[in-house]
Amino acid sequence: MIRAFTLCCVLILTLVGPAAAGTPPQAAPKPPTNDDCLACHGDAGAVRGDGRSVAVKPEVFGASIHGAGGVACIDCHADLAKAAEFPHPEKLAPAQCASCHDTAVAAYDTGVHAQARRTSGNLTAATCADCHGSHDIKPSADPDSRTHHLRLIETCGRCHGNEEIIKRGKIAIGNVVDLFRDSIHGKALIKSGLSVAPTCSDCHGNHDIRRKSDPTSRVFRKSIPDTCSKCHTGVGRLYWESVHGTQVAKGSPLAPVCTSCHTAHDIRRSDVEGWKLEVIKECGTCHEQSLNTYRDTFHGQVTALGYSRVASCADCHGSHHIFPKADARSTVAPANVVTTCKKCHFGATASFAKYDPHGDPENHARNPFLFYTSKFMKMLLFGVFAFFGIHTGLWFARGMQVKTAGRMRRRKGQDSGEDGE
Repeated sequence: MIRAFTLCCVLILTLVGPAAAGTPPQAAPKPPTNDDCLACHGDAGAVRGDGRSVAVKPEVFGASIHGAGGVACIDCHADLAKAAEFPHPEKLAPAQCASCHDTAVAAYDTGVHAQARRTSGNLTAATCADCHGSHDIKPSADPDSRTHHLRLIETCGRCHGNEEIIKRGKIAIGNVVDLFRDSIHGKALIKSGLSVAPTCSDCHGNHDIRRKSDPTSRVFRKSIPDTCSKCHTGVGRLYWESVHGTQVAKGSPLAPVCTSCHTAHDIRRSDVEGWKLEVIKECGTCHEQSLNTYRDTFHGQVTALGYSRVASCADCHGSHHIFPKADARSTVAPANVVTTCKKCHFGATASFAKYDPHGDPENHARNPFLFYTSKFMKMLLFGVFAFFGIHTGLWFARGMQVKTAGRMRRRKGQDSGEDGE
């Protein structure tokens, strides 16, 4: 602290000395160098009047992208370049990143974080320093950088994984970071350290992050398949050819996209038993009648018991490459259905494949034979119960009649015996 105070005094005397002697200033005050600033701020105990630390570790700044690149303190803190007195005023203008990073800042200004700060006054929304740091900024390629691929979930999690900030910032989507950590992507990224596994910025972008309701957002409903296709290229191609993809391309708000079946942040492996069973319900959210008829079959009843060894929706219809039955590319088209059945039933024939896995006894147009058979069985069942109901009623009445008659005969006999005496 003594060294810092001495240097500050020297600076003051240097700047105001000629004026005090009554001589006109020869030139504008010389801007402070990094060493001048670190003379005070390099002290670990440097604090503002409100007790907030303003210390900057020289070795940390020197190892940063700015320190190593020769960026001066006054390049970011521009008002210091004109400072005529030291120590400088306690409150300085915020560092302007746009003076160098104009493209990134312009993109940030269009994003949800800047909009939240600008329109709703939500000061918890992230700024440049919240994601990149301040005096310790490093290139994203550096493993120690806050924006390195493997560390970005940690950086985003400072807000989107913090329940207090989520509540204070009114973040409607809640704690998505914990969901992501347990997902197949999160485990590949965090536990396995796979740099090819997607992280937050791969889906949401980095500076120009937008709300999912924004048509220009990477996670806008119609844009989700393209976003996922950046990694899942083959699946994306199949999806866009399918009945779902073509309907989404036409603007259908009902046709499913990737997140409709796989969710957004807590994506799980699709080859595990639990997911195979749960995705049947997802199909049923749109195809409710098909789910109801499926549940009436052997396949549906077994899956309802928690077993995935029998056919589910994707086993017959496919997963991403789904087509209507009338389309020759469909796995359930007349020319392909035997092959589809043979995946499980090796001896399946054309007669076997005539089985209707979604038979609806109330749908005359789909299967007239099943419709009339169902009607006949209902009539037969009603007739049997009606016949035996009437039969039982008559039998009961006859029994009561016989019982009553017998009781009357016994009473009459008793009365006759008494008269004889």
